[in-house]
Amino acid sequence: MIVLNGGSSSGKTGIVRCLQAVLPDPWMAFGVDSFVDALPAAMRNSDAGIEFKPDGDIEVGPVFRELDAAWVAGIVAMCRAGGRVIVDDVFLGGAGSQQRWLDALGDLEVLWVGVRCDPAVAAGRELARGDRVTGMAELQATVVHEGVKYDVEVDTTHTESLACAHAIARHLAGR
Repeated sequence: MIVLNGGSSSGKTGIVRCLQAVLPDPWMAFGVDSFVDALPAAMRNSDAGIEFKPDGDIEVGPVFRELDAAWVAGIVAMCRAGGRVIVDDVFLGGAGSQQRWLDALGDLEVLWVGVRCDPAVAAGRELARGDRVTGMAELQATVVHEGVKYDVEVDTTHTESLACAHAIARHLAGR
């Protein structure tokens, strides 16, 4: 399993696509955005689900956390069944978010990847995308990395997704 953590608009999804292209074996990709998109509409902007604040902040409630735990367990089960999985996540809780994965993973081998991007550059990408709450990228750019331990880090501020994917692949091959 490979877990990429970075803020919104940091370039994680592009790196995942490039990893799928450069790694010698087939890898499935699962992202937190897809998980959020799979939630019922009633869980959006609710106290129990996920709330996107006007300033870009995000709050999650108890039902979201319950479903998130099931999502994580499902991905771990796929890996235990022999699937290779790349996860694109946003550790809003920093080290605490990484710990929820560690608790579910047990002895499963994981490559932890930090995807960094200058907050101003991420904010520019967010604006160009047009599908994010303004302010989310800048708020998340550093907080998602607080206390998180990585095996490898890449910075997409001036580095293309493919170059980042090659750096990650080299690290994976050296394990």
